[in-house]
Amino acid sequence: MIEALKSEEIVRKVGGQFKLTALIQRRMVELMQGSRPLVERKKGMTDMEVVIQEILEDKIAIDYDNSDVPFPEEIM
Repeated sequence: MIEALKSEEIVRKVGGQFKLTALIQRRMVELMQGSRPLVERKKGMTDMEVVIQEILEDKIAIDYDNSDVPFPEEIM
C-alpha cells in the first residue's frame, strides 16, 4: 500500500508533494479523532494506508474550488 507513495501518480493527482503531505496530515488527524474511513479498512491496515487508499480512490482531495490553491494541471 505505501508503495503508492513511491509513484509520482499520487503526487501529480494532488498537485505536488507539499499538498500531498498536507492532505495526508489533515486526514490522519480526522481519523485519529474518530472519523470513519471512507474505504474498507482491511485487517492490519494503518491509518496512513487508509488515507493513501482514500486519495487513490478519489474519496478525499483538496477543495480547489473553495480555495486559492491552483488546480494541479495549472501548475505545469
